[in-house]
Amino acid sequence: MKFINEKAETDWNYGKKINVDPYSHAIFVYAEAWVDLMEERLNENPEVKISTIADELSHTADTDGITGNQYGYAVRYLSIVWIHGEELRIWHNLKTQFGHEGEEANKNGTTLNPAMLTIETNK
Repeated sequence: MKFINEKAETDWNYGKKINVDPYSHAIFVYAEAWVDLMEERLNENPEVKISTIADELSHTADTDGITGNQYGYAVRYLSIVWIHGEELRIWHNLKTQFGHEGEEANKNGTTLNPAMLTIETNK
């Protein structure tokens, strides 16, 4: 994985070290597998955009059946440490939005949680 800087790599490795419970550990396993696939594709064709490969490869990397919440954590953490993380975050927010909240999250630098439930009622 190509990190944005040395601190990001240190933070990632520390996160992996302390998150040893099965649920949290699966986030790191999934995120690394996903990044490996995306970086492989980027190495094959440097002109490719994250937005054109992320969805397909997210499913390929998901060999253990992660939850939506785990996926959201993976995106958030990758957006902070990975060299292409910001592009991933922007794509994710636009893919995840129901209205315009993804666009707003992109302006604010936040990441949408895909495990959130939206309930609308008729008034």
